[in-house]
Amino acid sequence: MIKSISIDSLGPIPQMKADGLGKVNLIIGPNQSGKTFLLKALFAGMKTVEQYKRGKENRTDKEILSDKLYWTFQASELGNIVRKGDSSMSFTMESDKKETLTYSFGPSAKKQANIDKNTFSPRSSNTVFIPAKEILSIRDIILEAKDENQFGFEEPYSDLAKALNRTQKGKNYNSFTQARDIVSSMVGGRLEYNEDKKEWQFRDNDRKIYEVSTTSEGVKKLSILDILLGNRYLDNNSVIIIDELEANLHPSMIAKFLDTIFMLAESGIQFFISSHSYFVIKRLYILAHRKDVSLPVLSFDKGVCSVSNLRDEMPQNPIIDESIALYKDEISL
Repeated sequence: MIKSISIDSLGPIPQMKADGLGKVNLIIGPNQSGKTFLLKALFAGMKTVEQYKRGKENRTDKEILSDKLYWTFQASELGNIVRKGDSSMSFTMESDKKETLTYSFGPSAKKQANIDKNTFSPRSSNTVFIPAKEILSIRDIILEAKDENQFGFEEPYSDLAKALNRTQKGKNYNSFTQARDIVSSMVGGRLEYNEDKKEWQFRDNDRKIYEVSTTSEGVKKLSILDILLGNRYLDNNSVIIIDELEANLHPSMIAKFLDTIFMLAESGIQFFISSHSYFVIKRLYILAHRKDVSLPVLSFDKGVCSVSNLRDEMPQNPIIDESIALYKDEISL
């Protein structure tokens, strides 16, 4: 599990440090404040330590990292995402086993990053990044663009598209089965792969089959988690990054989704969730108190990242401020 993250001079982030990270971690803040930069930097780091020395992989960790950063941020040059006016950026993550990965690059970097320290042991578990937009209906297009080395779909998209394959070898966890049943109940069915047509289809609880393109984006988004739990791509040491969890989901689905996330977190999976929704924050606040668990919040605002804990308090952030302002406006009517 990742216990701490620190960043210097990455995009809109001048500096941040978050210690004591938990099984569920929330990232909030206005647009362009640094949330997605943090998630992408973490994703690139996690995929590097996972792929390094795995199977037949013969690239160095530096080569893997440079490739991940280039295709994750898709800037024409890596140096373009260094904070303007600064000499270099750096990212550090540390695990609960005291393993450390630190990487950096300067504003003149083209496609190469530096690994300053890597003490992570070989890692068999997988990290997955679930973006705000669903990808099932365009999975083949994403994979084709990646195969042809074309910009357009960032590395989290192509990585997820590759992960959405048929059943792999691995352990079947009871908590995963329960989570899949909850998701299936939420969306009213389950996605299945049609071997003859070589495509995903949605089978509802009445056994009726629909093309995946005819299902809602919310159903497809939740079904992605169902597939990853069912095809053994994830295990109880995986990391799941979710950008804008609330996108395309009805509030009742958001609540059940968060309940499911807590169930999976109790089994060992670590979550990093970004959100613009007061509803998400409030639901997580209730869950943190109800279950008496630590739930760190990384709150970005005006170039500053403050760290608090939902078990202790609601964070100071424009999302909270706007919700309070709306409540005051309602009271004044």
